[in-house]
This record gives sequence, structure tokens and C-alpha cells, in this order.
Amino acid sequence: MKIDFKERTPQLAAIIGVLVIVLAIVIGFLLTKNRQIEEIQQEYTVSKQELEDEYEAISLQYEGFKFSVQNDSLLYKLENEQAKVLRLQEELRMTKSTDQAEIRRLKDELSTLRKILRSYIHQIDSLNRLNEELRAENRQITQQYKETSRTLTQVAQEREVLSEKVTLAAQLVATNIGAKAVNDRGREQTRLSRSAQFVISFTIARNITSEPGERTIYVRIMTPGGSVLSKSPSNTFPYENRELQYSMMRIVEYGGEEIPVTMYWDIEEFLMPGTYKADIFADGHHIGSHSFSMNE
Repeated sequence: MKIDFKERTPQLAAIIGVLVIVLAIVIGFLLTKNRQIEEIQQEYTVSKQELEDEYEAISLQYEGFKFSVQNDSLLYKLENEQAKVLRLQEELRMTKSTDQAEIRRLKDELSTLRKILRSYIHQIDSLNRLNEELRAENRQITQQYKETSRTLTQVAQEREVLSEKVTLAAQLVATNIGAKAVNDRGREQTRLSRSAQFVISFTIARNITSEPGERTIYVRIMTPGGSVLSKSPSNTFPYENRELQYSMMRIVEYGGEEIPVTMYWDIEEFLMPGTYKADIFADGHHIGSHSFSMNE
């Protein structure tokens, strides 16, 4: 039996069209699903951070109340509960934001800790009302309050150190650094006599903790003799409480995702053969370097 392909061509075209539509729907569904997953993950991260802040607050409350308690038995209980808070804080720190079952458990634990703290507050108030001697010891309580303030100041200092660590984590990093010389036609050269430009290329790595916005990138090209290539003595930037000369400068828009950067130096001076070094700076930090050798 002979098959007439001309008659089946419209059927095949219809089938292919249906498959293309189905494929487009599947791709659209997957893209939407990925966006939803990313949004959920961000919500989980924010939720965990809020829970960490709540644990930090209740830990400071326990610390503060310890200094206003003269009853040894109650003080022992407060110290035990504070130790539990610290243990749960560590568990929370080690828990992934996506582990919602564990996050819910730690939220429930926090609710229990608050109830216990309220009961201790009630006991402390009762003791203060019943113990007339505490009124005569107001000076001592005032001193203890100062000690608590010093403790809170220490906590604030520790938070400042943590903030510095977060700043360090947000620092930009240059990767895939390359440096070469090219002639007037853009062809790579190994000899200075045939070179018209130095081309420095690199990638600013992805860093979602870094604040988005404009970034000024500086590149210093160091010659084999130890001098910096620069078109003007006024081409400087601040680095570690001093001014450094730069060879090239470029402003880029950084949004947290990796971006490629290429910068060019026109060779207009006599250069010696040897090893050259390109150093890259951004936001007051040295973010990468690369060495390359050139012949005469």
C-alpha cells in the first residue's frame, strides 16, 4: 500500500504545532515555578533573620533580669533558661532557612521561653513588693543596672564586629582576570614593539549580599621597574588612608549578579620588557590582581 505523504503533511504540521505549544507552556510553567521558589526562599531567609533577632532580644532580657534578682533559687532558674536560649540560638544559626519544620519548632520554643520569662517577671515583682529591704538597697540595684548597661554596650560592640564581618562578606571580587597586549587590529601580541594597547578583562563575581548601585572600578598597571602607568598625576583614588595612582577607571552598574568588565590602556610611552602586574580595586578594597610578561 503506497502512503501519500502530501496528504499527511497538514496532519504532521498540526502535530508539530501542538507539540510546540505544549513545550512553550511547560517552559513557562517551569520559569514561573523557579521564580516562586526563589521568592519563597527569600521569605524563608527573612523569617529566619526575624526569629534570630527575637532570640537575641529575649536573651538580652534574661541577661538584664539576672542583675535585678537577689533570690539565689530564682537566679539559678534564670541562668538555666538563659543557657537554653543560647543553645536554641545556636541550633537556629545552624538551621537552614528552608527547613521550615525546624524553624516552626524553634518558634514554638521561643513562645514557651516568653511564657516562662513572664512567670519569672511576675515572681520578681512579687519578691520586690514583699521584700522591704530591696528598697533600702536602691544604690546597689542602681550599680547593677550600670553593669547591665555595660553588658548591653558589650553586646552592641559585638554586633558592630558582626556588622564588619557582614561588610566583608559584601565585598566585591574580581574573577577570570586576564591581561594581554594587542596591536592596532586587536590581535594579541607578546612583543611591546608591536603592541598598541594593554587589555585588562575580568568578571565582577555574583554577590547578593552586596548593595546594588554604581561602582567605580580602578586598575593599576605596575611596570617591571615598579612604577605605575598613569596619564595624569591627579588620577588618584583613596585606599587604606592614602592616595594611590590609577591607570584606568570605569563606573559600572552592579546589581548583585556577575558582570564582565574590559578596560584598555593606550601604549603611548616607552616600556621595558618584563613582568607587568594589573591590580583591581573597588569600594576601597583590593579585589584582584594578575601578572603578565612582555618581550621587547
